[in-house]
Amino acid sequence: MISWVVAMVTVLMAAIPVTSERLTRFATLMGLSVTAANARQVVDHFAGLRRWRLIALVPAVPLAGFTNDPLYLVLGWCAVSIFRDVRLPAPTLHTPDDANTYRTAWLLGLGGAVVAGGYLLASQDITPARLVHAVIVIIVAAAVPRAAGKLSARPEAPDETDRTIREWSARSLYLAGTAIVLSATLLTPGHPLQRELPEYTPPLSFPDYRAEFMTVSEYKRPTCPWTDQTDDPCRTWLVNKQPFPQAAPYIIGKGGAPQAAPFVRSSDKKAVVYLDRNDRRMVYQDAKGVHYLTAALPDTAVPTATFAGQSRYIALAKDGAQITDTKTWTTVSLPGARQVHDLNESGIVVTTQSQVLVLDYRGRTRMSLPLKPQDSYHLRADGSRFVVIGDQGTRVDTFAPETGKRLASVPLRFPGDDFLDVALGWSKEGAFLVRGGYSERVYYFDLATGKLWRRKT
Repeated sequence: MISWVVAMVTVLMAAIPVTSERLTRFATLMGLSVTAANARQVVDHFAGLRRWRLIALVPAVPLAGFTNDPLYLVLGWCAVSIFRDVRLPAPTLHTPDDANTYRTAWLLGLGGAVVAGGYLLASQDITPARLVHAVIVIIVAAAVPRAAGKLSARPEAPDETDRTIREWSARSLYLAGTAIVLSATLLTPGHPLQRELPEYTPPLSFPDYRAEFMTVSEYKRPTCPWTDQTDDPCRTWLVNKQPFPQAAPYIIGKGGAPQAAPFVRSSDKKAVVYLDRNDRRMVYQDAKGVHYLTAALPDTAVPTATFAGQSRYIALAKDGAQITDTKTWTTVSLPGARQVHDLNESGIVVTTQSQVLVLDYRGRTRMSLPLKPQDSYHLRADGSRFVVIGDQGTRVDTFAPETGKRLASVPLRFPGDDFLDVALGWSKEGAFLVRGGYSERVYYFDLATGKLWRRKT
């Protein structure tokens, strides 16, 4: 593409005034002594050349810019050296000896241009631009000999300065003609500039099969950029090191920020919950097959998924929660719930915007507490006790859900510099278990006294 900037630079170069440095360079090149007597003659020659060159560039620059064809810039720059001396045909006399070398170069360049141009026209499609180039070559091929004949037919120059300018003009004539015919042949005709169209994005291609499994020993999230979602394995969830193409890798949240789509494995490693890539429904899948948990969802409404109750229940929470029993496939809706913290056959623990609620399995409220950030909540399997661990894991409160009464409030202190990593809930024997962060040891914790101990083996 011919840049308008290049065209403007060409015009500026043609507009450079005749300076003493240019006169000195011309005189040194030609072996001419510039004096006060002949300086005006030399300046007038160059000034006239510059003036006609600027006139020729006036139509050449927009032609080059709009057609994206660099030949017009070459033609505008060189045409003045050829057509300035073309008049009616004049008898051709001898060519100055100084111009013989340039005349030979012109003839060789013209011959090469004719051969190359004929080959291109014969072997490639004939376009209007190539025809224009061919016409330009023909016109220049006819004009150069006429201009050279005109220069040769002039009367004998009366002084050295006129002879030198005539020899300079003859050289420029042949060089300009050679440059035009070679450019017309070698430069590829351009195409008119067109408005750029938006980049085309091909349709995404995904595998049609649905991956299956017996157990999910491991799974990994996609690792490739979310904007290049193709069927490459790095752009899908991996289950047991194999692509899991049916699961959506990313969703677009509020503000357009991409984030990983929900993908959750059950604690027994026998099931997963994910967002379907194609129909955008939340899906439960195990070795027996799939079960759809929701209708199609926009990305901004995709919920957080949680397994609970020894993987029997699935909690989907967003603006409200939905609890699904994977044995009966019955559901319970909890309006206003933002997050599900614990779930078993005796009840559900959820948080709303301002409260912590202990609900029975039908969604009726058994007790409520003010919400405190970073607290954790645990409901005993028989529903008789509700434990809140607060103050950044340093205090444990125990409640009776039936009455809402606080039964105990004790500190949680680990040996040495150890601290609470996670509360594991109740053991089969009925004791409450916690795990240390540094030691990773599991301790029994007395909810009434705050005593920690480890089972002796």
